[in-house]
Amino acid sequence: MKRLLWLLCVLTAGAAPLPAQVAIYGDKIYTMAGDPIQHGVMLIEAGKITVVGSASETTVPEGFEVHRAAVVTPGLIDARTVIGLTGHLNQPHDQDQLEAAAALQPELRAIDAYNPRERLVEWVRSFGVTTLHTGHGPGKLISGQTMVVKTADDSVERAVLRPAVMVAATLGEGAREQQGSPGSRSKMIAMLRQEFLRVQDYTRRRSAADEDKKPALDLRKETLARVLDGELSLLVTVHRAHDILSALRLAEEFDLPLVLDGAAEAYLVAEEILQADAPVIVHPAMQRAFGETENLTFENASRLREAGIPISLQSGFESYVPKTRVVLFEAAVAAAHGLSFEDALAAITIWPARLLGVDDRIGSLEAGKDGDVVLFDGDPFEYLTHIQAVFIDGRKVSDGDREWR
Repeated sequence: MKRLLWLLCVLTAGAAPLPAQVAIYGDKIYTMAGDPIQHGVMLIEAGKITVVGSASETTVPEGFEVHRAAVVTPGLIDARTVIGLTGHLNQPHDQDQLEAAAALQPELRAIDAYNPRERLVEWVRSFGVTTLHTGHGPGKLISGQTMVVKTADDSVERAVLRPAVMVAATLGEGAREQQGSPGSRSKMIAMLRQEFLRVQDYTRRRSAADEDKKPALDLRKETLARVLDGELSLLVTVHRAHDILSALRLAEEFDLPLVLDGAAEAYLVAEEILQADAPVIVHPAMQRAFGETENLTFENASRLREAGIPISLQSGFESYVPKTRVVLFEAAVAAAHGLSFEDALAAITIWPARLLGVDDRIGSLEAGKDGDVVLFDGDPFEYLTHIQAVFIDGRKVSDGDREWR
């Protein structure tokens, strides 16, 4: 017996604890897969949701860990952030979101820089954020790749959902080099066009039958080839209306899967964005309104939604401490400025899950999906509402306590 216990300890050393069998009662459960369930219950077993339905019609088996809340929602998804690459200390050693050495660096992988133990990860998790679309930030013409990762695990290998999902680019003032190239908007587009033409030629030569004629593997070109193939999207941080149109022209020329990030003036060119079928990850409402973002509006999300454009919400990148915003509050601001409650909640749950290609696992409360759940004691968008608990894969990972440990 002792030997069996010893073997069990060895086999499970370093692994996450097994999730409990959990029953969650909610006065209202927003499944994001249909109408809210009044007086509902949800069962989670082995990290997966097994039942979501009416409490009066569901029998909870003995041995389940029971929780109760006023409102239950799916785990929240931050559709664009740099958390895990940027740290709370705001010092050079914990700021890996941007490499300043070159204008074009698509080969930089987010998974190689992400720190799952960063305290900002813990911080946003306490506000119900269970999944991040994080990676290299704006500031270079192409700064690197992004990834999708859950916020509860000390191992990036266990936490990651998609190790690469988009390639982050920037157009406009954010990509302008003060002492180098590109120094103008036309140069930015010319550099991107030239790079994609080179990648097309590289791909053709790599497919040659004669091994001696094939070029050596090039990490930069291999990454951009995945964009041309549609495997990765091009995520363009852009704000001015004319820069947005430049991004749309580039995407049309090379048939690129394009996602607009920020897009403070998107409401001015909503028709063109809709025709291009380009989703928008709307800028944070709390972003400072100056320079390129001087014309931002709190109604941007609701106007784009009304125009029929797919949207998601984000915390973005904050250059000051504590180095991040909270996407729950961003949704609340959007809901206060024209976006319906259901749409605001969808913009931080099921819509970004679809955009990021992970809606088969997260984004809604349905049988078979991951047990990522947030429990509230009131309206999630009310300032005085408390988060009672956060579950990821059926494990309770936060009880709303936001004290640094």
